[in-house]
Amino acid sequence: MKLTTRLVNFERCPNDPYRPVATPIYQTATFEQQSADSFGEYDYSRSGNPTRSVLEKQVADLENGHRAFCLASGMAAISLLARLLRPGEELLAGDDLYGGAYRAFSKVFCRSGIEVRYSDAANVEEFARQIGPRTRLVHIETPTNPLLRVVDLVALAEIAHSRGALLSVDNSLMSPYLQNPLDLGADIVVHSATKFLCGHSDVTAGAIVVRDPALAEELAFLQNAEGAALGPFDSFLLLRGIKTLGLRVQCQQSNAGKVAEFLCGHPAVRKVYYPGLDGHPGRALHERQARGYGSVIGFETGSFELSRRLAEAARIFAITVSFGGINSSISLPGCMSHASIPAEVRANRSLPDDLVRVSVGIEDADDLIGDLEQALEVATDRSRLAVAAE
Repeated sequence: MKLTTRLVNFERCPNDPYRPVATPIYQTATFEQQSADSFGEYDYSRSGNPTRSVLEKQVADLENGHRAFCLASGMAAISLLARLLRPGEELLAGDDLYGGAYRAFSKVFCRSGIEVRYSDAANVEEFARQIGPRTRLVHIETPTNPLLRVVDLVALAEIAHSRGALLSVDNSLMSPYLQNPLDLGADIVVHSATKFLCGHSDVTAGAIVVRDPALAEELAFLQNAEGAALGPFDSFLLLRGIKTLGLRVQCQQSNAGKVAEFLCGHPAVRKVYYPGLDGHPGRALHERQARGYGSVIGFETGSFELSRRLAEAARIFAITVSFGGINSSISLPGCMSHASIPAEVRANRSLPDDLVRVSVGIEDADDLIGDLEQALEVATDRSRLAVAAE
């Protein structure tokens, strides 16, 4: 079956004699056992829950993986990766990544004796030189967040494996509808399932998918031991959201292409970051490893104040920190999603203070463009007034 069919056709409730068309919510903490000296398939919802099991199997199937693990948040998924490393081992990460991941890597992982270093993963040759004998895990995003750089997954997987390291890829920006890193050589795929997998901004969740059975067993032990598993009701909501992933992404991506073209032609916009644009340096590579460009766009205005006024003047684009929902959103990464990265580090990594990130939703494209147009006009007028007042 093709992916759009697989999104809505799966085993919804194994072993249920009533054969419901929607997966039931097994809202229970524990399960009665038939024997006093052995467990059945389920005993305690931290260790396993039928609703979560259906969700995890569906996520694994969509990513073409062996097994998936759904957790309480995207950061819970990121944090679980740390348990794969032992004191003295090293994590090498791409230098353009979500601020929460940077915070966990730099301020939490180090407490366990794990060294973390960063390098530009879009520059494969330089990145490869940074992989040392103690590098156990390589973690990257592609496209990156928020600068939308493209990383060569096939090349990086080959290099990481030749050095004895695992490759982990955050696929939140693309979702399995547009990109499958495991098929390109990655060992681990991470999702903030809060984003496109859910799509309705009503669930906080994370997911890890792996292709190696031994690695899956290790993660299963860690998930159960640390107890960060996703609850049954959130599992139900996320499973329901995934059913419309294809429809949502198709509409969002179509809208994003039109919005990106509009921004490219606006005199108040200096630079646009979107892999679907002809001038994007990673477009050809992205097209080889993904099936679409997504619906997250970054752009610069040349002025932090102009960008701030623009975000506050928008009416349809709500100021929120996340992306991937059906409602369009706007944010200044340096002040919000990436604020946990120190200012000097952001400067060294060429993260512009005036960078605006928009996540394009399913609204009418003309309305979205009209909203940005009026917001840019308001922001420009206010900036001129501010300059005149000075």
